[in-house]
Amino acid sequence: MGKLYFTYSAMNAGKSAILLQAAHNYGENGMKVMLWTSEHHAKDPAATFGEIESRIGLRAPAHIYRAQMDLYDEIRAHRQNNGVDAVFVDEAQFLSSDQVWQLARIGDELGIPVLCYGLRTDFQGKLFEGAATLLAIADDLREARTICHCGRKATMTLRFDASGGAVTRGQQVGVSKDAYVSLCRKHWLERVQEGLVSAAEVD
Repeated sequence: MGKLYFTYSAMNAGKSAILLQAAHNYGENGMKVMLWTSEHHAKDPAATFGEIESRIGLRAPAHIYRAQMDLYDEIRAHRQNNGVDAVFVDEAQFLSSDQVWQLARIGDELGIPVLCYGLRTDFQGKLFEGAATLLAIADDLREARTICHCGRKATMTLRFDASGGAVTRGQQVGVSKDAYVSLCRKHWLERVQEGLVSAAEVD
């Protein structure tokens, strides 16, 4: 039986690099992999293929998953036509809860391992829908670690504006990687509280 895996972290922990290295290892052993990434990173809104790219320069083409897409049907059809030995999903936090359950069926019913990689929480410290469901039902949970500027483990992601101030409200999804930094909980909370004070002064 294939398992459902979830590797999670704050930003800048090298999740995409870990994914691409693991997918490469499968390929080196003669196995066929199917890579997926979120529509939020698609340069062309109508594209069916995008790219998984790591900060250290590793990259690979990937299918794009979109809201309402049935991943079980998509992967099963691809398996019938091309064969699939493993499925890798980048930006898994953007999956819907239904899509996570569809991926679980890929493992349970088709025996294909599904390896998901993504953030656990957003810039407000709240769980993403996909991450919440993966944390609840994945067979195997793994944490990819990065560090705060103080040297502690970074577990939180801070969004900041053009002036460097902490953003404390707004839409959950924002894909500009330049507008985020990973912090430990202590320093994240300090920056968020500063942002709340600044926002109150503006209001």
